[in-house]
Amino acid sequence: MKKFDVAIAGGGVIGAAIALDLSRAGMCVGLFDRQQPGQEASWASAGILSPAPENPATVAMVPLGKASLSLYPEFIARVEEISGKSAGFRAKGTLEALFSHDTKAELSTIIALHHGLGLKAEPLRAEDARELEPALSEDVEAAVLRPDECSVDNRALTSAVLDAAQHSGAEVFPGHGAKAIWREGDRCRGLILQNEKLEAKWTIIAAGSFSAAIEGVAVYAPVRPAKGQMVALRAEDLEIERVLWSEHIYLVPRNDGRILAGATVEYVGFDKRTTAGGVEKILSAAIELAPRLANARIEETWAGLRPDSPDHLPILGPADLDGLLMATGHFRSGILLTPITARLIREWITEQKVSMDWDRFSPMRFRTQTAEASKKMPA
Repeated sequence: MKKFDVAIAGGGVIGAAIALDLSRAGMCVGLFDRQQPGQEASWASAGILSPAPENPATVAMVPLGKASLSLYPEFIARVEEISGKSAGFRAKGTLEALFSHDTKAELSTIIALHHGLGLKAEPLRAEDARELEPALSEDVEAAVLRPDECSVDNRALTSAVLDAAQHSGAEVFPGHGAKAIWREGDRCRGLILQNEKLEAKWTIIAAGSFSAAIEGVAVYAPVRPAKGQMVALRAEDLEIERVLWSEHIYLVPRNDGRILAGATVEYVGFDKRTTAGGVEKILSAAIELAPRLANARIEETWAGLRPDSPDHLPILGPADLDGLLMATGHFRSGILLTPITARLIREWITEQKVSMDWDRFSPMRFRTQTAEASKKMPA
């Protein structure tokens, strides 16, 4: 029987970053994935690093996002140094384009919201926005510059983090997915794989959309997949420096000249097919935002599965089984929240305390809801 200090179920960028941090802290770490690690949400993402809330439900996540964004330069430097690989980090900001005819009110609301949350945001006239980003449509009425935001090549980052974790001593086991947590009484003793058990003092569930399929986990992490379709474009005569954002689309430039456009949000189970309707929706919104993309070449289309929780917030921290922690449910912010997730999990395991309040994201919020619901059921 294999024994580890820490066993991690899920080999995406978050599981790999946790493995890296804990290995560097001197722990014996095993990282287990049902397939080749890093091929799910981490591979399919756009790599936007923005702590700005997309809707009222995600306002509670802003402090976590801000903390994680502040860690990124150091995180990237460490990963690139250990792995010897580039992660495609771009600290160029985001430009949010507004098409509304009532832009004055919309602009002031957005600026006030961002400033109230401690986020930098600058109002721009349409002509100033187009001076910064000439690709923008003439129909843009105004814009918001979010100068502190960044992006990263998520595929390159995931590969680099996995390499860095292994260089730091973590053992990676492709094709060894967790079937269940190994529970004895009020303790989690490790993971149950297809044909074996493995023992660990600490067990971490970081399996993204597949977390709830691990027996014993759904009560703490009732995640479901949220499909996102993406398109990669290349336009020889068009340069976009910053992430461009509108109500319907985001465009993310890569260092290799590609422009990623996305993404849909679809609750269709574990279906990762790209569809004509999904691609059409992305392309029409992309061309509305940057009309010269109409002549761009389509280089790739794909879809990924984001792990969404019932309240759209991450699921982080210890469960009520001794030794069991959750690090899943990051929904649309998995790449952004990678450094802070790894830090908090490492702090809890090595110090039994964390450097920022994570109670709002506790897996016990779902455990409590399940218990309360069962009490209300008729006998």
